[in-house]
Amino acid sequence: MSQREWLPKMWGDWGEDEDSPFHALRKQVDTLFEDFDKGFPARVSGFSLRTNVSETDKEICITAELPGVEMKDVDVEITGDKISIRGEKKSEKDETTEKDGRTFHRIERSSGAFQRMTRLPFEIDPETVQAGVANGVLTVTIPKPAKEQQKTKKVEVKQG
Repeated sequence: MSQREWLPKMWGDWGEDEDSPFHALRKQVDTLFEDFDKGFPARVSGFSLRTNVSETDKEICITAELPGVEMKDVDVEITGDKISIRGEKKSEKDETTEKDGRTFHRIERSSGAFQRMTRLPFEIDPETVQAGVANGVLTVTIPKPAKEQQKTKKVEVKQG
């Protein structure tokens, strides 16, 4: 039996045995949810880093949600055509220990190390990259080199 049962409990009360198709379906769905985000590059141990990557003719912008993360615990590194955002969201000790007789019934807030690497189609000049944080969102702006800016040309589409 899996650690967590995702299908309604009544599915198990229909008297199905291990040969039942409902039992097999239940096991497959439980496994699917348990393994859903294993292997995603954004999650190293417990904390999932979510990012958006957008571009204009002149720059590429990467935004990352970092709620509850102190900026002293975040590193942005550039190596050639790769930009890496890594760090750690530290847990508060009081949240997971019984203090003043408090018993936790559910702990959903995650903590741990995170890392996200993005490869761009050009070498990044580290001197031109800008990074800032507002409202728990890290924004990294990477200007495109002049030759990459020239590659983009809008073509007018004519009717008829």
